[in-house]
Amino acid sequence: MQVEVRIDDACSEPKVIILTAQMTEEINHLVQKLSENNPQIISGSKNGRIEILEQNDLFKIYAGNGKVFATTDNGEYLLRLRLYEIEERLNPSQFVRISNSEIINLKKVKNFDLSFTGTICVELMNGTTTYVSRRYVQKVKKILGM
Repeated sequence: MQVEVRIDDACSEPKVIILTAQMTEEINHLVQKLSENNPQIISGSKNGRIEILEQNDLFKIYAGNGKVFATTDNGEYLLRLRLYEIEERLNPSQFVRISNSEIINLKKVKNFDLSFTGTICVELMNGTTTYVSRRYVQKVKKILGM
């Protein structure tokens, strides 16, 4: 995707024009991101306190026992949003869904082990191991350029 910015003193309000041969999922996602005004803040509770969680500090976000949790260097936080709502707030170039119940931060991945048949083992920098479900293997391989 090419990005071009033009500075024009006569322009009173920023205007975005997208030139494309066809509508794609990427274009729809871009339009949605440009038009939304929702805050991209993620907060979590731990020990009775609510903290703002920085996206760069997140290792993974996962659902379990009907609740959603985020793992950071400071431990686990309980989140009040659903997994799909959090996914909408996360940077799509940094985070990827690896199963119906888990999203990982690609910048916190130590390595991917593709020796398992039909799935991918992911080791995070905090020592946690998780697995890409079969449904998401092709998506992850595409992101990895495979």
